[in-house]
Amino acid sequence: MPKTKKALIQLGENIRLARLRRKLSVELVAERAGISRSTVWAIEKGAPSVSMGAYAAMLLAVGLHDDLLRVGADDQLGRTLQDLSIQPKKRAPKKISDVL
Repeated sequence: MPKTKKALIQLGENIRLARLRRKLSVELVAERAGISRSTVWAIEKGAPSVSMGAYAAMLLAVGLHDDLLRVGADDQLGRTLQDLSIQPKKRAPKKISDVL
């Protein structure tokens, strides 16, 4: 899908820039992440064939593992849909004991 491909390319570029800002070599990141250099390059290109685990390992290796935890953390759309599906009660409770 085009949107997914574009998002992965952007993610890979962001990870590459983070690695370069930290002055980490491909070899060092690959070793820290437990992946091959070619996998590091594939991630930096946004390859969809690379496993989510490899992406997560690379994020950890460059110090961005907390960013992975932000995915879906502030789900505005999900909360709105949930709020729309909550049905308020149409009747008041019949017993006084139900209110207290």
